[in-house]
Amino acid sequence: MAYKGNWATGDLIDTNAFQELVNSAVYSFASLSALTSAISTPVDGQIAFAQDTELYYRWDADSSAWTLLLGGADITAVTINTNSNSGLSGGTATSSGASTTTLLIDANNLATATAVSTDYLVIEDVTDGSTKKALISDIVSLGDITAVNTVANSGLAGGGASGDLNISVDPSNLTSGSGITVDLANDLLVLEDATDGTVYKVNPNQIASAGVSLGLVIALS
Repeated sequence: MAYKGNWATGDLIDTNAFQELVNSAVYSFASLSALTSAISTPVDGQIAFAQDTELYYRWDADSSAWTLLLGGADITAVTINTNSNSGLSGGTATSSGASTTTLLIDANNLATATAVSTDYLVIEDVTDGSTKKALISDIVSLGDITAVNTVANSGLAGGGASGDLNISVDPSNLTSGSGITVDLANDLLVLEDATDGTVYKVNPNQIASAGVSLGLVIALS
C-alpha cells in the first residue's frame, strides 16, 4: 500500500506505490472539461477540482462519470426572472459554489387582481414569527349588505348596489293622500325644526294650534 504516515528521505517507492500516490492526489484544473480530458483513466474515488465551477468531483466507477463530491447536488444557481410574477427579487445566475445570493419579497413583481373575500393574504404571526395565509374575510368585517334599494311608496330616493350610496327624502315617492280623512289628533307629519335642524314627527293639530291654516297645510301636502 502507498499510504504511509512516516515517509523518510531515501525511502524507495515502487511503481505500484507511486501510482497509488498519483491517484490519491487532488488535482486542480481550469475547467471541468479540462479535468475530464487530463485524467483519461481515473480510478474509483479519485478526486479533482474544477476552477470554473469551484467544485470538487470524484470519479464514480459504477456510473463511469465524474460526480459532485458532496452528494451530487444539482442546484448551480438561483435565478429570478423579474417579469415572471414570482413576487421575488434578487437571486443570481452565477453557478459558482463560492457565491451567495439574496432573495427579497417584491410586491411590484406580482400580477394584479380584484380581491374577493375568499382570497388569501400573506401575514406574519407575531406570536411565533411564522408566515401564514389568512382569508380577507377573516381580516376585514365584510357584512352581508349587498345593495340599498329605495322601493315605491318609501318616500326615499337614491341607493344602489355598489360604491358610495346617497339616500334622500323624496315626497313624490309616496302614495297620494288626497282621498283620505285626516285624523288631526293621531296622524303624523314630518317636520324639521328650523331652529336647530332637528327632524320631528308632529300631529296635524299641533300645526293648527300654532295659528297656521290647517286647510292650507292639507292642500300643500
